[in-house]
Amino acid sequence: MTSTGLLVVSNVKQIGASLRAIEKYVGKIYIHLNIPVEKCQPMPTWGHLISQMYADNSRFCNQSFKMSILVGSLRDQGINALQIKPVDMLFCDSHYPELCERMREHLNIPGPPIYLEQESNSTTDVGEYQDFKDAHKMYDTVVVGGTFDRIHVGHKIFLTQAVIRCCRRLVVGVTTKQMNKSKTLSELILPVEKRIEEVRGFLTEIDSSLQYEVVPIDDPFGPTQSDPNMDLIVVSAETERGGHKVNELRIKNNLRPLEIYCISLVESNDTGVGPKEKKVSSSNTRVDLLGTRLRQPEPRPNLPGLPYIIGLTGGIASGKSIMCNRLLKKGAQVLDCDKIAHEIYEPGQVCYTKIINHFGNDILDSEGRINRQKLGGIVFNDPKQLESLNNIVWPELLLEVKRRIRIAHAQHKYNIIVIEAAILLRAGWDSECHEVWSTIVTPELAVQRIMQRNDLSEEEARKRIASQMDNSEVVSKSHIVFSSQWSDEFTQEQVDKAWSILMQDIKQRIKDYFSVGNSSSNS
Repeated sequence: MTSTGLLVVSNVKQIGASLRAIEKYVGKIYIHLNIPVEKCQPMPTWGHLISQMYADNSRFCNQSFKMSILVGSLRDQGINALQIKPVDMLFCDSHYPELCERMREHLNIPGPPIYLEQESNSTTDVGEYQDFKDAHKMYDTVVVGGTFDRIHVGHKIFLTQAVIRCCRRLVVGVTTKQMNKSKTLSELILPVEKRIEEVRGFLTEIDSSLQYEVVPIDDPFGPTQSDPNMDLIVVSAETERGGHKVNELRIKNNLRPLEIYCISLVESNDTGVGPKEKKVSSSNTRVDLLGTRLRQPEPRPNLPGLPYIIGLTGGIASGKSIMCNRLLKKGAQVLDCDKIAHEIYEPGQVCYTKIINHFGNDILDSEGRINRQKLGGIVFNDPKQLESLNNIVWPELLLEVKRRIRIAHAQHKYNIIVIEAAILLRAGWDSECHEVWSTIVTPELAVQRIMQRNDLSEEEARKRIASQMDNSEVVSKSHIVFSSQWSDEFTQEQVDKAWSILMQDIKQRIKDYFSVGNSSSNS
């Protein structure tokens, strides 16, 4: 489990050096601003400093290093405001032994505080960094809204600016699936329940003194269209127009318009080859997830450790074949289930006999082979007949795939085998794989590809897409997801990331495999 630390900050000029010094010890750090009592001012005056510190964190530190600034202690300046637990390590950028000891006891931190080295000729007065130019008025009830997918530095700035302007009640609207359809890689957006949980968790840890109402919203207005007891809406430069739309609706509904506070967007430092936005955003976070493990593979006691079997699936025209070619070049053996299915339809095969016994000789051509067009005309117009065909073909196809896997490993020494199968999840074959990888593209791009590749009308292309499992369901059952809807270079970058992750696992599996083999032979 990643360790958590608390950093007492008195020296803002040294924050970059402090963060770099401690990120090798902990994966998450809480920041307590040590402000002299005489410097206490309205909380919004700290807004600029807080935003700058979050921006510095994203600039100075690794993306995996998480930081949260505790603003609850700015409200009353007492350590009792610190409700975070557990904290494993305590750091301080100046020498405050009495304060640190009280914090250590209050938070039950096991070890003594670690005092960081001071840079010479640098200020130690946080109070110098208050910004009185900005509006410092506070409000009883503040409201914000957004997707809030996987809380990142932009969200933290946005939510914190709302918290420091709020006296009592903060209402947060979190968009539902219906509102997220048009967003980049919407299939990777976490369920609304999970996002609500993360927002509430972040707010509670930075300031537990407020009343938080985190609610799902199905439209851009949420509770603002009916709640008369709201005072301020916090928006970003990107959504400021939406704030004015909220007020138009409130006036129409005979409600008092809200004051609007707008914050600037945080620029992204990412210069990768992917389709990144210039701002820090959830879309960028989801793009970064492509080619990485969304979740760890489940144990598969029914499968041997080697060969390692990957099930590759995805919708029509999603780029499965291209992905297979890239994995083939990496060193995997690829089994194309569509081609294997054609082979087991041939005369003399068990599957061929079973199909003829069920559907009759009318589906044969003049050479005695199954006419797939005639068979398709039967099954695609009768769901029961399609189910009957699947019940015949899928078990026989799986038996043949397993036979080829054994040959590929035993005779050709392949340790990684990719099963490419559009039906993988529908047929329940994910239990026959160590993990599932999938490819997705937007339905619009899939329609274009199908029309060009198969010479079909748009209506026919959309019917094919509608008949298959949608992207969200595929993603929910996948361990790694790829998308080929952008450049070839970016698609290759995804494959490289996934292969690197896989190689780390395979090295250990090979070591274990031969270790067990040697032990067996010695015994």
